[in-house]
Amino acid sequence: MRSGARRQSGRKKTLYKSVCLALALLVAVTVFQRSVTPGQFLQDPPLPPTPKTGNVVNSNSFWKSSKEVVAPTPIAPRRPQAWDVITTNCSININLTHQPWFQSLEPHFRQFLAYRHCRYFPMLLNHPEKCEGDIYLLVVVKSVITQHDRREVIRQTWGHEWESAGQGRGAVRTLFLLGTASKQEERTHYQQLLAYEDRLYGDILQWDFLDSFFNLTLKEIHFLKWLDIYCPNVPFIFKGDDDVFVNPTNLLEFLSDRQPQENLFVGDVLKHARPIRKKDNKYYIPTVMYSKSTYPPYAGGGGFLMSGSLAQHLHHACDTVELFPIDDVFLGMCLEVLGVQPTGHEGFKTFGISRVRGSRMNKEPCFYRAMLVVHKLLPAELLAMWDLVHSNLTCSLKFQVL
Repeated sequence: MRSGARRQSGRKKTLYKSVCLALALLVAVTVFQRSVTPGQFLQDPPLPPTPKTGNVVNSNSFWKSSKEVVAPTPIAPRRPQAWDVITTNCSININLTHQPWFQSLEPHFRQFLAYRHCRYFPMLLNHPEKCEGDIYLLVVVKSVITQHDRREVIRQTWGHEWESAGQGRGAVRTLFLLGTASKQEERTHYQQLLAYEDRLYGDILQWDFLDSFFNLTLKEIHFLKWLDIYCPNVPFIFKGDDDVFVNPTNLLEFLSDRQPQENLFVGDVLKHARPIRKKDNKYYIPTVMYSKSTYPPYAGGGGFLMSGSLAQHLHHACDTVELFPIDDVFLGMCLEVLGVQPTGHEGFKTFGISRVRGSRMNKEPCFYRAMLVVHKLLPAELLAMWDLVHSNLTCSLKFQVL
């Protein structure tokens, strides 16, 4: 009897402990679920809780079907505080190299496709201080390491920095975007010269990828990422080549009634442009790389204006698009993802004022005075045209393009 009573008492204690343990486990799981979401659990460190604004589920609807429950607002990825690519970890895509269609391509296309998955590279020269203070317009120029003379002329002319854009607006700052020398034997020499140039002017952003025509697209995505990290609040950006004439006064006048929150992307826009299939053309694209009959609308890469808010959206959109060898077409693809149409403007002439190369209009300073951007000029031509436009010039006709 006593042994039976002890066994019964032992069962009761075991049952009691099991109930207590189950209850404690239930409380712990409930607390964990309420305090940590799956997304937070996978991140290190965890994000702060999302403010409860407009997405709180009413307790009376707890048992209703999931279709009636308001979905929580997705948490935007946090912006890195500094350039976070510190090593080059890029290997060839072996899966492509054995494909018959891949083998049939020209060597530079095979090179591009084999490494297309390598999107971001370390920074060699950086100037985050360029975005300190009140900046109104950031002027960004694509250049290559060997073209010091072009950068020097731009600094003396349209790339000269302004402390104020006028009308209570902030400063105008200038930056040059570069990769590394394409020839291995020249790399060390040119890198030393560039380091000295950067110590003099402090206006060069450089990344550790080769400067080549196909890598111009890398400059687009690297700059957009840099802008998102270091300069997220700049109202407007002008981006252009180092062989264009720019009239900063006209740019600022054009922007005077624009808002940074606009989806502004304006330039010399091409619509219904067809991919070039002739192999001897610089812009040739094989069908296996782009099979559609036309490109999306895009602005000629010689020069365009965009708002800072659109640039941030563009950065994230471009991360969803495969790299394409032609940089301005690639940006058109990114704009298409966003559903944004680039706006054409008569003041942007990325194919010259007249497409007839020998036309006298392409050397007429009165036309340049009325334009925003004209492509293309050699350094000596740019300097001479800048002096003419800013001299006591008398023009018989007044052009209205703004």
